[in-house]
Amino acid sequence: MAFDFRLKVFYTVATRLSFTKAAAELFITQPAVTKHIKELEQQLNVQLFLRNGSSIVLTTAGKILLQYAEKIFQTYTELETELAQLNKMEAGTLHIGASTTVAQTILPKILALFKKTYPEVNFTFIQGNTDVITQLVLAEKIDIAIVEGAAHYPQIAYAPFAKDEIVLVTRANNQLSKKAEISPKQLLNIPLILREAGSGTLDIIFNALNDAGINPKDLQVEIRLESSIAIKQYLLYSETATFLSIQSVISELKYNELSIIEIKGLEIFRTFQFIQLHGKNSKLIDLFKRFCLTTYNLKA
Repeated sequence: MAFDFRLKVFYTVATRLSFTKAAAELFITQPAVTKHIKELEQQLNVQLFLRNGSSIVLTTAGKILLQYAEKIFQTYTELETELAQLNKMEAGTLHIGASTTVAQTILPKILALFKKTYPEVNFTFIQGNTDVITQLVLAEKIDIAIVEGAAHYPQIAYAPFAKDEIVLVTRANNQLSKKAEISPKQLLNIPLILREAGSGTLDIIFNALNDAGINPKDLQVEIRLESSIAIKQYLLYSETATFLSIQSVISELKYNELSIIEIKGLEIFRTFQFIQLHGKNSKLIDLFKRFCLTTYNLKA
């Protein structure tokens, strides 16, 4: 459903409270984000954001617009759902896969809402690291999957799902958490937990570190674990740090169990991608992809 893109830009900035993160998530430049916000402010004759040092906050008008934007997007979602049902696209079976981070932090809610909206759709679900899921797609064991990572196969069609930020986190209230910001070189002195080989997350982290002049071979790796859940549990009882998706630590940050350590000059973003075999498409696959995009973009 095509809706006013300026409102979408506003919604993304308002929920992330960052022009930079909004630009990355929307696949546009930061000046373009600024331009859309200014045009919306001129159109409505109100100021939507106030700058507070290096951060931004919503004005009263901005908070009101955010409430209505959420209602508008929800209405679009309901409309798309009813139109899809009219077209009889709500029955069948889907074989769905996802890499570990997506499977543990994003898809459970989406799958539950999808099943509630389309009760006649049956689906199977498999999770694994990016390499495992990609091979299952190539073997035609999975119809559609969402993965992280930069590997590309000519047999597979890739489409962006969402942007995600990877951050360095540690247990709150330990010695490491007192370092609000470190240099890339200081990272070499911190014991780390890393994901297993074959992890799309690990590939993206290593690529970003290489670009910052850090050789991953020089890192102090205390242990490797295969899931975000296991990593967080280890983290809570150790003096280590780790790189995790911001999506996977929202609750721990909220309850002051974990803290983010900023690395000067280093930001790590990655794109979660839909993958499917070229030529293997259906109305049901398209419906699921649209539902994922809409539901994720409406999340708080």
